[in-house]
Amino acid sequence: MRRSIAVAVTATVVACLAAAAPGAARDRSAPGAPGAKGSWTPADKHGFGTAATRASRVWFTLRQKTLTEAYWPTLGTPAIRDLEFVVVDRGKATFEGGALPAHVRALDARSLTYRQVVTARSRAWRLTKTIVTDPARDAVDVRVRLDSLKGHKLKLFAVLDPALSNSPDDDTGGRDRRGLVAADRHGAVALRALHGLSGRTSAYSHRPGDPRRRLQRHGSLGPVRAARRPGTVVQGAGVRLKHGTTTLSLGFARRRTGAARVAAAALARGFASAQGAYDAGWHAHLATLPPPPASVPPDLVGLYDRSLLVLAASEDKATPGAGVASPSMPWAWGRLTIDKPSAPYHLVWARDLYQVGTALIAAGDRAGAQRALDFLLRVQQKPDGSFPQNSETDGRPHWTSLQLDEVALPIVLAWQLGRDDAGTYEHLKRAADFILRKGPKTEQERWENQEGWSPGTIAAEIAGLVCAADLARRNGDPASAARWEATADRWQRKVQAWTATPNGPYSPRPYYLRLTKDKHPDRATRYAIGDGGPSRADQRRVVDPSFLELVRLGVKRWDDPVVRNSVAVVDERLGAPTVNGMFWHRFTYDGYGETRRGAGWGLTDDDTFRTVGRAWPIFAGERGEYELLAGRPAAGRLRAMANAANDGGLLPEQVWDGQPPTGRNGFHDGEGTRSATPLAWTHAQFVRLAWSLQAGTPVERPAVVARRYAGG
Repeated sequence: MRRSIAVAVTATVVACLAAAAPGAARDRSAPGAPGAKGSWTPADKHGFGTAATRASRVWFTLRQKTLTEAYWPTLGTPAIRDLEFVVVDRGKATFEGGALPAHVRALDARSLTYRQVVTARSRAWRLTKTIVTDPARDAVDVRVRLDSLKGHKLKLFAVLDPALSNSPDDDTGGRDRRGLVAADRHGAVALRALHGLSGRTSAYSHRPGDPRRRLQRHGSLGPVRAARRPGTVVQGAGVRLKHGTTTLSLGFARRRTGAARVAAAALARGFASAQGAYDAGWHAHLATLPPPPASVPPDLVGLYDRSLLVLAASEDKATPGAGVASPSMPWAWGRLTIDKPSAPYHLVWARDLYQVGTALIAAGDRAGAQRALDFLLRVQQKPDGSFPQNSETDGRPHWTSLQLDEVALPIVLAWQLGRDDAGTYEHLKRAADFILRKGPKTEQERWENQEGWSPGTIAAEIAGLVCAADLARRNGDPASAARWEATADRWQRKVQAWTATPNGPYSPRPYYLRLTKDKHPDRATRYAIGDGGPSRADQRRVVDPSFLELVRLGVKRWDDPVVRNSVAVVDERLGAPTVNGMFWHRFTYDGYGETRRGAGWGLTDDDTFRTVGRAWPIFAGERGEYELLAGRPAAGRLRAMANAANDGGLLPEQVWDGQPPTGRNGFHDGEGTRSATPLAWTHAQFVRLAWSLQAGTPVERPAVVARRYAGG
């Protein structure tokens, strides 16, 4: 029996591999190259998955109805834009991505397997898809079931939009004997189906033969063509079903034939086998970690586990430790109009990686945090000791501005990990000396677009210097320790005078500002906010919750009078009460978000106020950490963050905040906007707050800093 099964599987593989032969020469070339310029799909993902193995170097994302960007061979490299299914019922085509009832469900609370269900408005049919990646190879597997609910004879089509090597605009596409293939100079993707594909055609976006247009207008694909010139390729095929079901596989490789082999091997393995191994891999990962803390209510345990899985999945496989900010490209970043190809969210940021690292330490995944620190040390700039503003997953610096909190936070992470070996210390010493030379003024603060004296950045610098001093003494370098501590002490004494205004318009008592341009918070110094905000904002009118870094990192006491007054000012000016809980905006006049009608953010001129920054769930977590230090209940902050999760269990960057268009056209108060979802930082903050609630104090807080300045 075993031998007959092996022979059958081998025969299937051989047959599928034969399908990788080049397409027939008779296929006519599609007209209209290169086609309309491509873009990425919206960033509000409802699913994000990959296998737990390093053998499978492919990731997928889902919106509520469709499979959107898949990444290959790194998490910084989108390789398709989407794979959408189209149902033809009595000659009329309905695209699953249209306005149809749908939902996403995580099939296993301890894995990253998802099921999407889309139903026709007429209730004539239901389309169900289950998505995993094959743990043994670079393939995304989609199990499809189409149910006819009224007895109609239905046809199913698949439309693939390849976007290899992080660009939708330079692919070619055609067919081989069994499926569709597309390629560019660096990689290829092949689409195969268990029961075959028919009418396999390739064309250029918004040009004659575009499968989307053909299906929409005619309910069929038309003549078979090949897209032989590079451009924005769109491919379509009829999907053959057996008893209403089939499996499709997207295989990725450097060459067309290799991609076809990968897809064929994935189909030969079988969906059930792949799903079983996929789920088992994530179960095994969670089994290496402590169970969720008792502070997590039973109904939030699934979101806690999912957050750990999202953090693990956000780490690149070719370069261990390289965790990206988000597998998404929001707004203008998705239109490829600002920064081609598609930065910045699938870049690695030292700040975001610090947030992830501290969450992993809290959750018991010290190995993951060690990899994050090792990556940061590898990308440290020589010889000055700084860290890149951000980098590609392979470590190459991308943007070139300097953010001093990103130089300081790796030092804090190293201290929290107890990394006091001589090799690590040499890296950290260079970073600490760099802070002394360049600080405390920073070229950019936490939100990327302003220079000055920022209380949040200065808090990180002080914490970094004190942590570096402790590590210096362990390495027999008391002179450096004394030098760094002396500077840290001076900055700790001065930070209020530099950044807290005594005469601002929001309170008669001093409160911290987002930053000052001149170290004189009593002056009405004016600056341009950016993102369409005022061109001459009085610095005393711009506040930001980031001053709480002073408390979380142990630089100031929670009950410091200026801190407490600043909390009250920020609550009044930036607080956003929603049905899901209290959230906060980043800073006064923030314009990084959608327009008041829900259109995406883009670069706009000063004083236009076209876009509005919404509320951020991370601030609920940071406030919860502050409230623990104040001895107040903070469990409600964890609940608020959880309430912001979507049906796939993913946490967003921003939520709708009561301002327009909240309440219209599906923009629900307290739910995620079309900002980056999932955001690794948000999931990390959720995990860290959970463990802080368990400990009764912020687990991120470096004790060596708190003992020095905040009484322990």
